[in-house]
Amino acid sequence: MKRLHVHVGVNDLDQSILFYSTLFDAEPSVVKKDYAKWMLDDPRVNFAISAGMHARKGIEHLGIQAENGDELAEVYGRLKSAGRPVLEEGKTTCCYAKSEKSWVADPDGIVWEAFHTSGEATVYGDSPALDALAASAGAAPGQCCAPAM
Repeated sequence: MKRLHVHVGVNDLDQSILFYSTLFDAEPSVVKKDYAKWMLDDPRVNFAISAGMHARKGIEHLGIQAENGDELAEVYGRLKSAGRPVLEEGKTTCCYAKSEKSWVADPDGIVWEAFHTSGEATVYGDSPALDALAASAGAAPGQCCAPAM
């Protein structure tokens, strides 16, 4: 079963961890010096926050997290059918996780990723700008985990 992914950039990680832990009535499953993540079942969401050089304040990107390769292929097929340029990143390290992922921007520049996580990583990973992808839809520049196009 797929899971919605939301990544939000915050100013103060500690205050935001307290806020979201209270809101979700759950502690994060991952906490790093610049990042926290909740893997919630109700609602079924992978909710992540980051601060510092990885974060543009507010919603950074949305995504669909697949639980296996078949689900990822299904979602990826839909991305390609949506008629937008798809950035195929492939295997990468992002947000302290090893993943296979692709990116697309909707017509208003909201960036979406489709990904399957295969393991943990000890580093945040590369954070090149999403500017080119979002700009393909005429959106304002921002940055996160996607490579530049």
